[in-house]
Amino acid sequence: MMGWMAAAEDNRELARRALEDVCSGRRIDDVADVYHPAFVDHVNAMEYRGLDGARRSVALYRALLPDLRFTVEEQVTEEDRVASRWTLTGTHRGRAVRLRGIVISRIQDGRIIEDWASSDTLGLVRQLGFRRSALLLAKHHNLLRSRQR
Repeated sequence: MMGWMAAAEDNRELARRALEDVCSGRRIDDVADVYHPAFVDHVNAMEYRGLDGARRSVALYRALLPDLRFTVEEQVTEEDRVASRWTLTGTHRGRAVRLRGIVISRIQDGRIIEDWASSDTLGLVRQLGFRRSALLLAKHHNLLRSRQR
């Protein structure tokens, strides 16, 4: 029983570190320490693959919110999975943004191999305004298309 509890604590800490340090961009160089090379990130309607995908996802959020910060509010662990409820904060062109979401991380070989994340995208649109959100979406769409070529 104690071995399972230690593993669960290690998994919680890994998931927290991924969000608060790597996804916030503070320790992006640690991406290979927390994410598996075969990592798949399902974020709302988007999908990123591998370590480069994780870096692109973080870069997108950092471009939107240069002072990006994730704070893990609560975690639940079961076997090889950790559910983390988080709050994202940052500033976009002088406008403070606060976004809440949840991610379920699956861990394999001591690293996160898959994330399923969902956030309050409509809440983000309300905070940024429709026009600004539409411009950001168009910019993001064009950036993704150019990188897929």
